[in-house]
Amino acid sequence: MSRFAVMTLTDAAVERVGDIVSNASENADGIRVGIKNGGCAGMEYTVDLVTELNPKDDRVDAGEHSVFIAPEAVLFLLGTQMDYEVTKLRSGFVFNNPNQTSACGCGESVTLVPAALPPMEDA
Repeated sequence: MSRFAVMTLTDAAVERVGDIVSNASENADGIRVGIKNGGCAGMEYTVDLVTELNPKDDRVDAGEHSVFIAPEAVLFLLGTQMDYEVTKLRSGFVFNNPNQTSACGCGESVTLVPAALPPMEDA
């Protein structure tokens, strides 16, 4: 039975996660993606190195490494595709999130709504 993944990752994101974890000065298990209140649109994505595992995190395979999803972010990240983009002006992770309703002009903060889950059927 396959496990449901909160998020998917593009090949570019998997490669970047590997680079980050492999080049970390600390012993790292992966990266953690979360959300926090902030910015002009209300919320910001967070990406941090994981040096201590949290058993409440969801885990997404990223090649030889893992991306951990903070428990408070799961409903906001359901169905998201994480990519890594390099342009002339910036490089970084990009979140293609169906739960995002708007973003600020600079692209640093977003407005997110929790994923609408279908009602549970009686067994």
